[in-house]
Amino acid sequence: MSKPVVLTIAGSDPSGGAGIQARDLKTFAAHRCYGASVITALTAQNTTGVQGVHPCPPEFVVQQLDSVFEDLDVRVIKTGMLHSSDITSVVVETLSKHYERIPAIICDPVCVSTSGHTLLDEDGLLVLKTSLIPLSLLITPNKSEAELLLSSVQGEGTKIHDLESMFTGAVRLLDLNPQAVLLKGGHVTVHMKDVIAVQEKFEAEGINLTVVKQNLLGENMEILSAFSDDLSDLELAVDVLVEKADNRRAMFVRPRIDSSSTHGTGCTLSSAIASELANGSHSLTKAVEKATMYTYLAIQSAVPIGEGHGPLNHLHNIRHSLIPHRMPKHLYPFTHMLINSCATSWKEYVEHDFVRQLGQGTLDRARFIHFIKQDYIYLKYYARAYGLLSAKSTSWGAIQSSTQTILNILHEIENHKASCLNFHITEGELDRTPEAAATTAYGAFILDIGLQGDANKLTMALMACLLGYGEVGLWLVKESRLPGTWVVQQDNPYWYWAQEYSGEMYQSAVKIGLETIELMAQADPPNKARLKEWIGVWEKCTRLEKGFWDMAMELKY
Repeated sequence: MSKPVVLTIAGSDPSGGAGIQARDLKTFAAHRCYGASVITALTAQNTTGVQGVHPCPPEFVVQQLDSVFEDLDVRVIKTGMLHSSDITSVVVETLSKHYERIPAIICDPVCVSTSGHTLLDEDGLLVLKTSLIPLSLLITPNKSEAELLLSSVQGEGTKIHDLESMFTGAVRLLDLNPQAVLLKGGHVTVHMKDVIAVQEKFEAEGINLTVVKQNLLGENMEILSAFSDDLSDLELAVDVLVEKADNRRAMFVRPRIDSSSTHGTGCTLSSAIASELANGSHSLTKAVEKATMYTYLAIQSAVPIGEGHGPLNHLHNIRHSLIPHRMPKHLYPFTHMLINSCATSWKEYVEHDFVRQLGQGTLDRARFIHFIKQDYIYLKYYARAYGLLSAKSTSWGAIQSSTQTILNILHEIENHKASCLNFHITEGELDRTPEAAATTAYGAFILDIGLQGDANKLTMALMACLLGYGEVGLWLVKESRLPGTWVVQQDNPYWYWAQEYSGEMYQSAVKIGLETIELMAQADPPNKARLKEWIGVWEKCTRLEKGFWDMAMELKY
């Protein structure tokens, strides 16, 4: 099976950080595309800046283009530094000569280097606007390039200073007649409140907006928020996409990375988008989503090279891992993946009617008593499973962790007994309680997983209970602090339960659980089949947890 061919038309970089030899061809290779290149100019540059530019004769650029188009089936074209009006013109003319229907063009309007070196003259900018951009599927300007293009369109200076002005500028750039504009926000500081404000504004105006959050926590992830940076103060990097078709708009939101390894970031992004489209992505939004994440990880995983702004790690995805790597601002990527993998059943579990009525203090007393009696029985299964996990463990640390969890369960049992006495339920009555089918189903499942699988698979079966109850406790407490909250604390006979699972002791156990599965996934990364098995066990346990609440609400045995 042949690889899709992607062509870059751009300049060189002898330092290997940007240019066609590094930024573009490495990115194409990382995306399993075949990269072809036409050089428009030779540069003298390094990580500290551009020292000189030597343009190719326009007729030689044409000769290169002819050689490529006459032999290769080019699927997508990416343009970068074109240097002059003559070169830009011959690129457009040669494309029109070879194609009735020109392949998708991703135009990165490279005009000025970060060090201030002019990379496209004024006449070249005019040809770019009037001839190449109208042929382009997508243009990908940064803040400075967008402001330059806008000033030439509107005849006056236009400043982009926040998220709203990014969208305004991107929409105005559609007047240059590309099919879409991706305005890169690496030089615009944004916070989550700005994202929310734009969401609310567009919603009020009836504008179709897609918000893609990358390495950010979503709904029903209070346990992850509790041990992560405060999102409200987190500096974000946001790219905005506007498309002519159906007036679609999207923004790609992720934590800002404090890194000096940013040489060629914007060019890498446009090359990654071209690669995603060449590989068959039919949605521009999806292609941009994948490309922005690739670029983000390329910055995150880069090692310092040179005295200035060093290159990205373009080949970070060659060592393919199904589990995202841990990062300072994304500490629990595997747990994040697990929750997202079954977001519906997880939500049905942690926001169950049983939980809501418990938070309101309106839960029928008989249902709560039925629950704590069955939970008392279930915890015996749970403790036995941790004993089995200890037996399967091969390190003192793992044995200690399993043993400590059993001790925590014994503490939880004592709390159960104490709370049961408040409801006039004796320990003898607890021990005589018939076991419900839902209790047997859940308990037998985790023990069966322990018998048939290894320690990692059993760990997956045990985590939904530990993490889910921690999530419920934190969610109820968070909801109780909101203005006009539906949660009732005063005179709520069940509020102690929320306090128990949101309390320091239980949340410490949650943190240990989070660290356990993250370290497990990083130390022994699963293959595709094994990961599917892990996720299947996790998802089954979230459904069994929901079934446990259902059993309590229906008073079933």
